[in-house]
Amino acid sequence: MSMKRGVEESRSQEVEGPEEQTSTACHSLTLDSRLLRSNLNERTGNVSGNKRRRERHAGHYFMLLKKSNLSNSGRNLLENKAVVISIALGLATSTLCCSGSGNPSPSPSSAALAAPVFSTTAARNGAVILAMSAGSGATVHYTIDGSTPTSSSPTYQAPMLISSNLTISTIATAPGATSSSVATWTPSKRVAAGALVWSDEFTNTTGVNGQPNPAVWTYDTGTSGWGNQELEDYCPWGSAASPCDPSNPNVYVGTDGFLHIVAEQPSAGVYTSGRMKSQGLFSVLYGRIEARIMVPEAQGFWPAFWMLGNSIVTDQWPACGEIDIQERVNAAGNPDWNEGSIHGTGFIEENLGTRYNFPSGQSAAGWHTYGMIWKPGSIQFYIDDPGNIYASYTPASLASFPGAVWPFDSGNAQFLIVNLAVGGSWPGNPNRSTPFPSQTLVDYVRVYAVSQ
Repeated sequence: MSMKRGVEESRSQEVEGPEEQTSTACHSLTLDSRLLRSNLNERTGNVSGNKRRRERHAGHYFMLLKKSNLSNSGRNLLENKAVVISIALGLATSTLCCSGSGNPSPSPSSAALAAPVFSTTAARNGAVILAMSAGSGATVHYTIDGSTPTSSSPTYQAPMLISSNLTISTIATAPGATSSSVATWTPSKRVAAGALVWSDEFTNTTGVNGQPNPAVWTYDTGTSGWGNQELEDYCPWGSAASPCDPSNPNVYVGTDGFLHIVAEQPSAGVYTSGRMKSQGLFSVLYGRIEARIMVPEAQGFWPAFWMLGNSIVTDQWPACGEIDIQERVNAAGNPDWNEGSIHGTGFIEENLGTRYNFPSGQSAAGWHTYGMIWKPGSIQFYIDDPGNIYASYTPASLASFPGAVWPFDSGNAQFLIVNLAVGGSWPGNPNRSTPFPSQTLVDYVRVYAVSQ
């Protein structure tokens, strides 16, 4: 992928905030009159999102979420804190300590965290990839409508492709610290509707099979059934962990200019494949997203091109939202078909999925363009032509589902996933008729601006 890169940064000044609560434990701190700062105990998270089927209950979608504990009270006293000592008696130092009863001493006022910093990388036709950052240990919360964010607003997780006229407001928060002032970003250019703003064309002129762009793509790995009783072991590019074979990769960009995701059977009852995603590296917030794909059709195969919300890190599935653009199972039907669907809190099964039947003489085994148009308040699916809409969903589509929540307009950007599963609760297991190796081919993934 060729992309011009330009970085712009804007910073907001710190402002002094109110006094913060101190720990009830006794802490004796000798402090001079300088401004002291301590940044401790960064929180980390490791998440693996898992695919489930609209015909299965929520338990079929297997999620792993590992998150470290928050700082304890003693660390909270020091974390991201600036303590100003007032030398009322001419002392060079001051000591803070709580009383023997456990009641804390009054806390001196503390400066607020620094406001988040924006940086942009040029995409195409005036669109940008927007990143946000804050100080060590701080979390960025944001809104996309210009309203003032709070600690319950969406959490920034990954760079976002922006081609819409949004006003993004941010704050930085951290345990035991005063939240920052608000920093706001707006695009400097208005992007024309229909303009191509980003793509991965999977170009490879090296003469040998190559790695998908590591600045955009990473991988889900291993075998866990993924909540669907799937059989494959997902192998990332270059993996030599058995049963993966780096000399025979399951995911690669071929010299033919296509992304290959290959399902293999290296031994009886053992299957390998690939699941490539842009999580943590690249995400999209509104746009027309499409991919030109050719999928294998045989018993036990489950190819998909889909998206999950970045907030899967904090909100988990299904609250993060899921958009399935290309998805089907098993051998070709008559007529052959694809299904587009959306999922979220309160609509996680077959509630909002629509099957598209290919015209007579066509099948998913041929090349087709699978697309989705995501605008504020609506999601539409098409095949081969953006005018060929076969399903449309809006928040009103949730009216018959008690407790359902539309997750697609909160500002939560979505990352891309393309995979080829083997077996599982929906397709069933492969059999003697299932050919190995078989592969999904992807010609390109593209994103276009949409009208507001």
